[in-house]
Amino acid sequence: MNSIEVDYLASKGFDRRIVDISQSAEAYIKGIFEEISRVREYNQYKVIIAMQKSKLSDTHFSGTTGYGYGDRGREALEEAFAEVFKAEDALVRHTIVSGTHALTLCLFGILRPGDELLSATGKPYDTLEEVIGLRGENGGSLKDFGVSFSKAENSEDGKVSFQNIKDKINEKTKMVLIQRSRGYEWKDSLRVEEIKSIIDFIRSIKKDVVILVDNCYGEFTETKEPIEAGADLVAGSLIKNPGGAIAPTGGYIAGRKKFVEQAAFRLNSPGLGKEVGPTLGMNRLLFQGLFFAPHVVAESMKGAVFCSEIMKRLGFAVSPGPFDKRGDIIQAIKFNNPQMLIAFCQGIQKGSPVDTHVVPEPWDMPGYESPVIMAAGGFVQGASIELSADAPIRPPYIAYMQGGPLYESVKLGVLSAVQNMLDKGMIKI
Repeated sequence: MNSIEVDYLASKGFDRRIVDISQSAEAYIKGIFEEISRVREYNQYKVIIAMQKSKLSDTHFSGTTGYGYGDRGREALEEAFAEVFKAEDALVRHTIVSGTHALTLCLFGILRPGDELLSATGKPYDTLEEVIGLRGENGGSLKDFGVSFSKAENSEDGKVSFQNIKDKINEKTKMVLIQRSRGYEWKDSLRVEEIKSIIDFIRSIKKDVVILVDNCYGEFTETKEPIEAGADLVAGSLIKNPGGAIAPTGGYIAGRKKFVEQAAFRLNSPGLGKEVGPTLGMNRLLFQGLFFAPHVVAESMKGAVFCSEIMKRLGFAVSPGPFDKRGDIIQAIKFNNPQMLIAFCQGIQKGSPVDTHVVPEPWDMPGYESPVIMAAGGFVQGASIELSADAPIRPPYIAYMQGGPLYESVKLGVLSAVQNMLDKGMIKI
């Protein structure tokens, strides 16, 4: 942080002590930033070469209407995604509205009555609970269609339990779900090498089981993706990492061709699958988002490391720590106090480029069991590759911050959050 930046932030109402801590923290974590940049460079080359292989042209940017037959841009986009994720095939559509939607297409596309879904990583993410049938009645869940569910609980330290997985796999187990990110839990995200160990273990027990990885928040954080670790399918959202903060909506599925096809049948209809789906002029935004994704993810990760170091210095428990290996872009901060949690999220909102004047409050958000506070001052509604912080209002009151297409955006948001807590007398410096 240079002297001009220090003076500017101080002139905008930031306490000099906060600015001094920020300056010291940045110097301390400089080496981590350099490692993140090396991963970014590798992934950037990977994306550019994938686009070259798909013979991308500006003619691919015009959209189709109606049925969308013969959409060359859509086909080139899916070829590029398949190449990036080292998959046989990919389904990339703006009509997939979320990561939960993408995962749901995989679940309902492949599982049949009498099959069982096993979660190898403990409790699934909140929004999947009604999809599976753990909450809600007669909504068309897997449970309603005769698909059972079991989960292998994590060990006490939050790690995946191989013994519990072994105990749960049985003759009915058709699919195993692995959640890469931490979700709303105080546990480490999974790195690709850990995912490979889990998959290898599962295959040693039941070779033909379908392995689906919820890849949300994890794309481009490492040089490899879960398909390279042996997963059959990965799924995620384009308003998270792979959309590069440019895609206005959308989701993707990548993996083995026959399973991608089954998911496409669920999205559209049996027999039509990937052959239909008008792009309505969205192709350029989805291509451009993928192009920028490695850089944007790296900026987000740098911001998460900065947040981790700052909040650790202020005495809060953080996960991951600033020097820990990361498998997603999420930074968790434990407050053990609902008022401090809310103040932090409101401060993130104050530091955002959009809706900075809005004060977020907890509310009963659809798909979630507890009231949730969502700070998200971004250009795309709900885009968690843009700077955001959210949390279920339940003990131990953990905030989950993620995103930020520019490091400076995350930095300003974190400093705003700390300043807001200081102004409210919640912390001392």
